[in-house]
Amino acid sequence: MSDATTHLLLPYILAAQAQKHVTHNEALRLLDGLVQLSVLDRDLTAPPGSPGDGDRYIVASGATGDWAGWDLNVALWTDGAWLRLPPRTGWRAWVEDEGLLLVYDGAGWIGTTPTTLQNMALLGVGTTADAANPFSAKLNAALWTAKTVAEGGTGDLFYTMNKEAAGDDLGLTLQTGFVTKALVGLFGSDRFRLAVSTDGSTFFDGLSIDNATGIVDQPRLPRFKAYTNYDNYVGIGTWTKIGLNNTDYNDQGAFDAANNHFVAPVDGTYLFGATLLYKINASTTARMRGRLVLNGTTEIRGSLGEISATHVSLATAIWLQTMVPLTAGDTVELQGYFRVADGYFAADHTSFWGCKIG
Repeated sequence: MSDATTHLLLPYILAAQAQKHVTHNEALRLLDGLVQLSVLDRDLTAPPGSPGDGDRYIVASGATGDWAGWDLNVALWTDGAWLRLPPRTGWRAWVEDEGLLLVYDGAGWIGTTPTTLQNMALLGVGTTADAANPFSAKLNAALWTAKTVAEGGTGDLFYTMNKEAAGDDLGLTLQTGFVTKALVGLFGSDRFRLAVSTDGSTFFDGLSIDNATGIVDQPRLPRFKAYTNYDNYVGIGTWTKIGLNNTDYNDQGAFDAANNHFVAPVDGTYLFGATLLYKINASTTARMRGRLVLNGTTEIRGSLGEISATHVSLATAIWLQTMVPLTAGDTVELQGYFRVADGYFAADHTSFWGCKIG
């Protein structure tokens, strides 16, 4: 018969044994050290300077001093001395300074987190998951990297998101203070959208791509085409703003028809063009000019055009086109001018257009 138990090696009290209380107390000491095992640290190779009674450590590899030869054993400070507790397969220990549960597998202490996680209802990383967010993470950085060919992978990495039907939503919500400021994905259709918001409730599409054609649209891009529905009379020798009182389209309302000019809603680079169609008043010898003007006073470089000849009424025209950087609030207007003889700029075909391009 053995004189100790099989698993914890607790000493038996033997028949006719003297000083039985010594054996009994040794067994209690071992139980006290091993049951509900919790160690302070697992990284020390030498005993700490001032241990407290009952302090326990997993001895790191390469141990020295009183712990020499105790690598991976449990060291218990009791009754003023270190007691060695050799681990057995299946022992579990809580490492207090790491908040980590370890198990001894017969060769070393390993983490208890399973290698395979399947069908988990909730998973929180650095935070608590709940029914609304069954996977939740609170961290400052995250990395997804492809498994390389050398590691048995392909070197590729795909992150797949799927929705049940076209009418459902699928995408990323980007928030500040948990207020959604941007949406990226497929919302309400299979058309790709990038939308932004200031309050998390009203959204503006900045980019939209038709999944059937690949055609890109910028629904909020400032763009317009304005025209006049009446003949604009212009006298001799005076630059005159053309009255463009109608629009074929006017995204973002950037063209102010009441004041016959475009108003830049944001800073950027804009492309403008215009058509001035001549209509006779008394003589076709008029010298016809046109230009685009910034803020009512400054001729935009490259926008000036002139035709000096005998004109054909409702056929002779000037075409203008230029690009210009604008600051939010800047205005651009179309002006006409006649020399030698006055005339009209004809209704319907006299027009002004533009859009933001950068």
